[in-house]
Amino acid sequence: MTTLTDTAVQTAPAGPSRGYWATVGRRLLRDKVSIACALILLLILLSAIFAPYLHLADPYQGSMIRRLKPIGTPNYPLGSDELGRDMLARLIYGGRLSLLIGILPVVLAFVLGTSLGLVAGYVGGKVNTAIMRTIDVFYAFPSVLLAIAISGALGAGITNSIVSLTVVFLPQITRVAESVTTGVRNMDFVEAARASGAGPFTIMRVHMLGNVLGPIFVYATGLISVSMILAAGLSFLGLGTKPPEPEWGLMLNTLRTAIYVNPWVAALPGAMIFAVSICFNLLSDGMRSAMDIRN
Repeated sequence: MTTLTDTAVQTAPAGPSRGYWATVGRRLLRDKVSIACALILLLILLSAIFAPYLHLADPYQGSMIRRLKPIGTPNYPLGSDELGRDMLARLIYGGRLSLLIGILPVVLAFVLGTSLGLVAGYVGGKVNTAIMRTIDVFYAFPSVLLAIAISGALGAGITNSIVSLTVVFLPQITRVAESVTTGVRNMDFVEAARASGAGPFTIMRVHMLGNVLGPIFVYATGLISVSMILAAGLSFLGLGTKPPEPEWGLMLNTLRTAIYVNPWVAALPGAMIFAVSICFNLLSDGMRSAMDIRN
């Protein structure tokens, strides 16, 4: 009887194994810092989206008799700016433009860069040379100067800021995508797909994209923090959003003259930029650690 029992145990079917992404999600949920950063970003994003329903003060209505009120003033929990406008309302409404200009260029560069890198890494040869040498031209310019030059050439505005930042991040994501794809294209499952008669487009879309998307996505997430700072810098220089629109970089520019009068209020837009940037950085690090399941 004991022999039969042991045999039954050995031949019993194994339980369902945990998949790779399920393991990554479980490891990420155990990272308290990443979860805290994700919750902070979610709170800021939701408050910006649903700002009209939060019964805030009008972010455009000011009063010179209420200008530069300190933090904690009745009806002005975060004070007022140089024109007497409520800082809490302007910070929340400003998150709309700041997050849009900071995140959308990375999303566009992620889609375009992943496509270019996937084609360059899989096809190789002259196609790889043509794509990557063109991309290398943009590395001759520092990111900040390139963004300023493109925005200055196109003119100030939200659309032109998004275009300039997309051009800045496109080469970086393309190079990462090409590097990851080059390391995957000669693996056994790709050779098996070729042997089965699958075409290049099918192999790239079905067999390779899922294996290269993770590292590229983690890298792109880390670029959002840089994009937030560059977007704020363009608005600070007058190449982004125009007054009286609330945007964190523009608010820093308009409040810099009041830094000696009310420094805490003047520092609030910078604190928001710092908080969002550091949260995206820490979240990206947590995702990178969670995806490295070998450790």
